[in-house]
Amino acid sequence: MIKVAVIGGSGYTGAILAKLIAQHNELCLSGLYVSAGSADKGKALSSLYPELMGQVDQPLLPLTDAALAAIDADAVCLATEHHVSAQLAPTLLEHGCKVFDLSGGHRFADAAVFPQFYGFDHPAPQLLTDAVYGLAEWAQASLAQAALIAVPGCYPTASLLALKPLKQKGLISEQGVPVINAVSGVSGAGRKASLISSFCNVSLTPYGVLGHRHQPEIETQLDHPVVFTPHLGAFKRGILATVTVPVAPGTTEADVAAAYACYDASSKVYQLPAGQWPKIDDVAGSDRCLLGWKLDSERQVLVVASAIDNLMKGAASQALQCILIRFGIEGAL
Repeated sequence: MIKVAVIGGSGYTGAILAKLIAQHNELCLSGLYVSAGSADKGKALSSLYPELMGQVDQPLLPLTDAALAAIDADAVCLATEHHVSAQLAPTLLEHGCKVFDLSGGHRFADAAVFPQFYGFDHPAPQLLTDAVYGLAEWAQASLAQAALIAVPGCYPTASLLALKPLKQKGLISEQGVPVINAVSGVSGAGRKASLISSFCNVSLTPYGVLGHRHQPEIETQLDHPVVFTPHLGAFKRGILATVTVPVAPGTTEADVAAAYACYDASSKVYQLPAGQWPKIDDVAGSDRCLLGWKLDSERQVLVVASAIDNLMKGAASQALQCILIRFGIEGAL
């Protein structure tokens, strides 16, 4: 059994990940932790999320220095704030743990990105070049040897699963810029109450326009510029990304279909039949990504729609995939 601990276990992502780990017959949930000042410390996770009663009744332990030093785990998942993950990772790696960071704390090799887009100077920049970006379907070989895994963001996951097959086949116009319009449910804002993400105040609106931290993440992993505009929608969970892609001259439907054939053997990423488009209800609560596309050969434009659950494929279930790949356990893909 692989022992896995979760730090930040009281949030939406941490709780779902704890459930996934507890349910897996080759993993053992060895500990759940929250910050020492958290109001949730000492409470059973199932008291915060009653649907977990009988599944995850473990207490949320305060993460003191002594507790951090005493963590007994093969892997530790960090469902914490970005700067907290960056501070915790060096100690955990020194203890021999494999670290799976679900925050943005290790998604860039360039330390200069962090003060610009995340608002802090990275405390351990020497680790950044060693971190493996864990887009599971595209990083299997690297993940198998990694000690520090940066689990991708939710918007980048939806966007990159749509765009990377096209980039790999040279179908994105070198002069063109893909435009990504993506809508997320309010759970993407986290568990803490906020007027911004309250259902009473949410309709449908863009935010972070031309400055969102996920744009450089997508561009770095795609190796191509994009325009990314996130939107907040009045629903609980899920992401729908609609991507308009200028394609290389002469691109045909057969070329696009051949590019997306890379997912034919996947149990997580599926193409819908021609003429069908994914919707949030198709993926909410699941670990899957659904893709739909249509090509306008005359205008040399491809529209791709990608739908995922932001808390699952965009966070917790992708982290689980990374864990399974890293430890050589079947069923990751």
